[in-house]
Amino acid sequence: MLLYIHIPFCDSKCHYCSFNSFTKNHHLKKDYMDALLKQIDFEFKRFNVKKNSIESVFIGGGTPSTINPSLYEKLFLKIAPFLKKNIEITIEANPNSAKKEWLAGIKDLGVNRISFGVQSFNDDKLKFLGRAHNSQEAIKAVEDAFEIGIENISIDIIYDTKIDTKSLLKKDLDLAQKLPINHISAYSLTIEENTFFENKDVKKDDENIGYFIKDNIKFPQYEVSNFGNFQSYHNKGYWQLKDYIGIGCGAVGFLKNERFYPNKDLYSYIKNPIYHTKEKLNENDLRIEKIFLGLRSIIGVEKELLDEKKIKILIEENKIYEKNNKIYNKNFFLADEIALFLI
Repeated sequence: MLLYIHIPFCDSKCHYCSFNSFTKNHHLKKDYMDALLKQIDFEFKRFNVKKNSIESVFIGGGTPSTINPSLYEKLFLKIAPFLKKNIEITIEANPNSAKKEWLAGIKDLGVNRISFGVQSFNDDKLKFLGRAHNSQEAIKAVEDAFEIGIENISIDIIYDTKIDTKSLLKKDLDLAQKLPINHISAYSLTIEENTFFENKDVKKDDENIGYFIKDNIKFPQYEVSNFGNFQSYHNKGYWQLKDYIGIGCGAVGFLKNERFYPNKDLYSYIKNPIYHTKEKLNENDLRIEKIFLGLRSIIGVEKELLDEKKIKILIEENKIYEKNNKIYNKNFFLADEIALFLI
């Protein structure tokens, strides 16, 4: 079982961001953290969480580094009895708010993996994306994290923007891989509703640029957007469709064949953190999700979920392969097309 905790506060809103996040009402941080504790009590009962049963923790956002480590203390104390030993505990952070003191404080609480929202080391591109940090702050944040003893460090990179060139992207990746990191998440820019980019011509739409990114990252690719010598246990759990608890404003939970959706509105969530709506998934819904998730990652798909004739066609076309009664994709960038054919 996985545990996700959502921190919706941000210092500023990036132009491309469609996540549930808020740049105002920072005075509600303590109230919000108290509301998380109430939801944890409720969800742990619903999920029948036992001691030493949670396999990984991921604190995402928003910007978790906008919260002082002291406000996380009660949360970590509450979940501690339920955590397996030596599990991966990840927190997301922005370079401008993840100062050395914050990093040290969060490490003392038990965080052993950090994911920095770097996006680029090119200052012009950072401005284009609406990021609040510059390249030097990003470099320093990574180096500070490593210096205080956080060995598993990931950075996010965004590509396929209008201003991207192969030279710019190669410089980004070369610089990134000189830093003490062991994981890169490289995301193609997507234009979502309710973003500054929604009605602007900001995307290059180069279908080959993903291959260029892959060829210039030294880490092995284990999912369409993820590369690492240290592979995120938590992310792989999602792709395996493991049960996961979602704590926080708008954080989704999943148990067997149901999804749970808390309030996305900050004030409503704080007022009633145990409110939720449900979505019931039938057998075919679960089958489709397993196929899509398995083919976009190294997880693969159980052969029994697929049609033998279609499997044979794709094996003959050298697009997939079979091993131990599971089907694996040879090209994660074609995952959706292959999944649609197999469904």
